[in-house]
Amino acid sequence: MARLLAAVSGRAAPAQTGTMSLERCQSEWTEIEQEYQQLQETHKVYRQKLEELTNLQAICSSAITKQRKALKDLKHGLHKCTKTRSDKETEVINDLQVQIKERQNVFFDMEAYLPKKNGLYLNLVLGNVNVTLLSNQAKFAYKDEYEKFKLYMTIILMFGAVTCLFLFNYRVIDEIFNFLLVWYYCTLTIRESILMSNGSRIKGWWVSHHYVSTFLSGVMLTWPEGPMYQMFRSQFLAFSIYQSCVQFLQYYYQRGCLYRLRALGERNQLDLTVEGFQSWMWRGLTFLLPFLFFGHVSTIVLKSLSVKIVVHLTV
Repeated sequence: MARLLAAVSGRAAPAQTGTMSLERCQSEWTEIEQEYQQLQETHKVYRQKLEELTNLQAICSSAITKQRKALKDLKHGLHKCTKTRSDKETEVINDLQVQIKERQNVFFDMEAYLPKKNGLYLNLVLGNVNVTLLSNQAKFAYKDEYEKFKLYMTIILMFGAVTCLFLFNYRVIDEIFNFLLVWYYCTLTIRESILMSNGSRIKGWWVSHHYVSTFLSGVMLTWPEGPMYQMFRSQFLAFSIYQSCVQFLQYYYQRGCLYRLRALGERNQLDLTVEGFQSWMWRGLTFLLPFLFFGHVSTIVLKSLSVKIVVHLTV
């Protein structure tokens, strides 16, 4: 009798457990269904807001274009008025010109949050893709990532140059190092173009010298093996080590300068470490001067040695 009761209870237990498990699954499905309905409503509102945002962006871009055209015509009219003017009119004209210049700066800051057409370089590399970041947090995060990328790559390139100069004299390793240089400078130009599209006031010479560096790194990559390559190789690697050391020190120096300038409200959040120098910073720059002096002296010595070697080979 006891065995029969145990067998019956053993058979009934799985059915009860299965019923409880099914009820739990149904309850969870009901909760998931409610959350799904809420998600659909939220996504619908998001799409509506996104369409409103797109319309507002188009309206703002059109208004800025119209304002710029009107200011250009006004500036041209003021230029004509300068030919015949009194002292009072001169003050009014100067005041209007100052306000027009300030208005242009305001338009530049506004456009940093509006989608715009990419330049020729970004169109060739990325295509017609909107690279504008909408929030200040996203802009600063991208700029900070750019700075860290430069710092990490500077350290990697310094160790790579040391390896090629002192440890391994193989053309394959040189090619890897030169290819890394080409990739690094190409990546810098792309990232800097994106930063400029987001309102960063990067100087033209800074971007241009990276284009030149990309081309020269490509020359080193395709330079055929020979006596002239070996002659230039040591100088180039020594200069790469020196340049990486100076850039490493310069990064920490200018980062502190930019931090102080941003705290004083004199610099934009998207300014790079290459910018932010003023006359009162000479006191903090003194620790860099010995490295710069050593670099210039070394360059002169290497040039004189190269001339002597070339003369000796030609003779």
